[in-house]
Amino acid sequence: MKSDLDIAREAKLVPIQDIAWKMGFDAEEIVQYGGEIAKIKWSALKKRVDGPKGFLVLVTSVNPTPFGEGKTVTTIGLTQALNRIGKNACCVIREPSMGPVFGIKGGAAGGGYSQVLPMEEINLHFTGDLHAVTSTHNLLSSLIDNHIKHGNELDIDSSRISWPRVLDLNDRAMRQIAIGLGGPANGNVREERFDITAASEIMAILALSSDYADLKKRLGGIVIGQRKNGFPVLASDLQADGAMALLLRDALMPNLVQTIEGDPAFIHCGPFANIAHGNSSIIADKLALRCTDYVITEAGFGSDMGAEKFMHIKTPASGNPPDCVVVNVTVRSMKLHGGAFGKSASKRPSPELVRKKDVEAVISGAETNLTKHIKNMLMFGIPVIVSINRFYTDHDDEVEALMKVAEKAGASACVETNVHADGGNGGAALAEAVVANCQTHMAAGRPFTPLFDNEMPVIEKALRIATRIYGAEGINLYPKAHRDLEQIQKWGYGHLPICMAKTQYSLSHDAGLLGSPNGFEIPIRELRLNSGAGFIVAILGNIMTMPGLPKIPAATNMTIDEDGELKGMFS
Repeated sequence: MKSDLDIAREAKLVPIQDIAWKMGFDAEEIVQYGGEIAKIKWSALKKRVDGPKGFLVLVTSVNPTPFGEGKTVTTIGLTQALNRIGKNACCVIREPSMGPVFGIKGGAAGGGYSQVLPMEEINLHFTGDLHAVTSTHNLLSSLIDNHIKHGNELDIDSSRISWPRVLDLNDRAMRQIAIGLGGPANGNVREERFDITAASEIMAILALSSDYADLKKRLGGIVIGQRKNGFPVLASDLQADGAMALLLRDALMPNLVQTIEGDPAFIHCGPFANIAHGNSSIIADKLALRCTDYVITEAGFGSDMGAEKFMHIKTPASGNPPDCVVVNVTVRSMKLHGGAFGKSASKRPSPELVRKKDVEAVISGAETNLTKHIKNMLMFGIPVIVSINRFYTDHDDEVEALMKVAEKAGASACVETNVHADGGNGGAALAEAVVANCQTHMAAGRPFTPLFDNEMPVIEKALRIATRIYGAEGINLYPKAHRDLEQIQKWGYGHLPICMAKTQYSLSHDAGLLGSPNGFEIPIRELRLNSGAGFIVAILGNIMTMPGLPKIPAATNMTIDEDGELKGMFS
């Protein structure tokens, strides 16, 4: 099969104003970035905020493996399939970070014949939203240090600054550094850390803000640290919120592109689900829901990560719970969780081992890992469909065994998809199942049952997620986490939602625990207050908020030729 890049370059794109017209936008309601990308103006959003709503479909997955299970491919392919069967559908996905692009993944715009285009621009800089987030975040950082340098009127304790700096690249050397070296002219000497931009609280705020007023309020409510008397310092105390909102003015407008089959697609915001809430913007979802009948949105990594945060962080902010959940799975991922490839979730097995038939391993992995993910989603009262993303290495009896386990676990449907190779036509069965289940859910009154209410104390929320979603016996707060919790409660933020930051490779905090582990406790190293975003981040196990590069980064195989054409990317 041709490479993703070759397929993308051969595609004939529709002018972006025609894609906008499909959704009901006039030419004056969009801001074009060339002929193939546009932002939707704020005036167009305001016009449609009270219109009728379509169905919202959430695509999630089992725990990912080094192969990649094709969740974004499934999201795009399902959108194309719904349009092919005569429905009016749009997808909403997250913006790629250049960290993974140059690290391991090499891109995040789908693949094969289920891509969003223009994929080269989408994966490299796009409309500059992530750069705007980086600049906005670091503007606040510079204002903090500048305030201390010029007299420190707010009496900020420089040893208690919790606001880091960010960078949209993987760089482990920046995790813990010293700044202000070189004498008084360079400011106050203190320790500092860098996070990746996708994990920035600014990124979370951008994704969760409902309008410009909400954006500015959230930015002003950021706690950057504490005074020497123990009281918190807000970004608004530094009068930073106005300039920060200004930098995000264009970034708040959703980005419109198209699928390889000419269907509309929004790409907006890009938080990671392992170290942030992992979902695209509520503005893009709301706009798409007013303009189409079916909106397909994806949550990062497995149901224990982005989907759980969709239910408990994004849904309260948007007021839009999903009407249906699609759990993406592959035969090879279930082989891995069934022990066919050893005990590591982070190393690729040989192609020969992947091709070898192993029905028992598929069943073993599915009865543990897939079953747990299905039951996780069923707890919210929403119908669950399992989509088997088919690969040429899969054997028919392995797929059949996987279907039986999914149906036994409570999935309302389990279908095979071939959207990577066949585009929308390869997802017809999935599209029909989604339509049927959305209609059934609507007929039942669109029930939605989160695991806890908003007023439950944050540590009880963490315990409930750990025991019910992960399957843990309990949680273990490290001493620093205890101190963090006391401070958060003292400041009055003790009832915020919890955003669990952990490995994506396991239902637990330990990437080596495959399947559906039990008999473990979740270790919480620290708690980080994201008061502007409206949640608390719990750092579990050895997770890092600034990733490092692998031994052989994807960047080492990338270049351009004499005509400026990309080489070695997205193959």
